[in-house]
Amino acid sequence: MKKPSLSVWILIALVAGIAFGAVFPGPAKEFGLLGTIFLRLIKSIIAPLLFATLVVGIAGTGSIKTMGRIGGKAILYFEIVTTLALFIGLGAANLVHPGTGVALQVGANPGVATAGATLQTTAEHTFPTSIIDAMARGEVLQIVVFSFIFGAACAAIPGKSRAVVDFCESLSDVMFRYTNYVMLFAPLGVFGAMAATIGDKGLGVLLNLGKLVLTLYATQIFFVVVVFGTVAAIARIPVRRFIRWVREPFLIAYSTASSEAALPLALENMQAFGVPKHIAAFVLPTGYSFNLDGSTLYLSLASMFVAQAAGIHLSFGTQLTMMLTLMLTSKGVAAVPRASLVILAGTLATFNLPVEGVALLLGVDALMDMARTSVNLLGNCLATAVVARWEGVKFPTTDPESVTAATGV
Repeated sequence: MKKPSLSVWILIALVAGIAFGAVFPGPAKEFGLLGTIFLRLIKSIIAPLLFATLVVGIAGTGSIKTMGRIGGKAILYFEIVTTLALFIGLGAANLVHPGTGVALQVGANPGVATAGATLQTTAEHTFPTSIIDAMARGEVLQIVVFSFIFGAACAAIPGKSRAVVDFCESLSDVMFRYTNYVMLFAPLGVFGAMAATIGDKGLGVLLNLGKLVLTLYATQIFFVVVVFGTVAAIARIPVRRFIRWVREPFLIAYSTASSEAALPLALENMQAFGVPKHIAAFVLPTGYSFNLDGSTLYLSLASMFVAQAAGIHLSFGTQLTMMLTLMLTSKGVAAVPRASLVILAGTLATFNLPVEGVALLLGVDALMDMARTSVNLLGNCLATAVVARWEGVKFPTTDPESVTAATGV
């Protein structure tokens, strides 16, 4: 018999975690330790893996001009797709009216800061003062910026930097093998994370504010099928093969509600899919700050939900202005703790909407976070493939048998 793949084990762990959390809520909370251990192990991979793969990829191109062109294409793609996400979220809120009839408790403590990220603070946060400090704090964008410049410097002096690039290539290979070992723990980590979430919140989390949750999930599915499907068709991405390579990182992102947890495996799988190392290593982590499709869709939907719950009518012009504000502030979403809620609170305050609406959302935020995080991850994987096609890369429609057998997918 064929051995179950990692995807199957993760799905089994996901269902088992939900069942265990519902039946044994008290003990289930203690199993959150498994999820915490898994996330800590994953975070230990990110800094050395990103640094090594980016330096090797950029030095390998031998051209800063090439990387500048790739970066320009990536940013253009990010802006188009995230703008679509904002307006689809806005359209869903106006169509379904998920906040109508919901009692908004004025005076409730939202539990998060109300200040959003400004353009200045986001720009400052992009550049590291110390690469060691950035790695210690897991600042993905700062690591990318440093590695990009460091790799460009290596490309400028190929003779003298050969030993450094060789070391980074070896480090990259070692970290991918390290990732494979850590992923053996993934089903246990997923089980623990889900059990603890359901044990703490209860299955009632699936029922409270059900209209909003269902609207978010339906809109995210619509966005994935229609927008991502259209993008894949235009870019001629082999969809079935793409799904095969992204399903494991997608499941990890969904079950842990952590983009970081899925990053190492997504980086490895997109390279196996056929995206060149220098494109995958640059576009994927950069997208974690600039291409958060699931989060931007959620922000527009949640902002309108709060307005509707408060009984405040927003004109079409005001809604457009709010979307433009979110278009800018959401770019710094990855740099802020409890990012989406903080950006949402700042947006509500800017447009004189009750910040107490954030407190209303906290009860179901864990469930919604799973949806937006997994769509963020899927969108960034697709972005690497699109930019690679834009650069002239052709993807095979099927995997070699040896690759399929080795990976178990």
